[in-house]
Amino acid sequence: MTKEEKLELVKKYGTGENDTGRSEVQIALLTKRINDLTDHFNKHMKDHHSRRGLMMMVGKRRRLLDYLMKKDIERYRSIIKELNIRK
Repeated sequence: MTKEEKLELVKKYGTGENDTGRSEVQIALLTKRINDLTDHFNKHMKDHHSRRGLMMMVGKRRRLLDYLMKKDIERYRSIIKELNIRK
């Protein structure tokens, strides 16, 4: 992920361009990285070291989504819908 892509996601889901701590921003960044790694595994199926990192990212995103669901269900539903995360 390039700096420009990251900055674009931060602007879209955060309240400002330096708002990287917001749950929606973190979820969007993790989703982008997860999607990039998923494409990587289509070529490199035996890359188990990176697969472990992918599983850790998926777990972190899941925990952030659970937190957001407890905190504000409307923000949770909107981020799920925008990022096409199924649950």
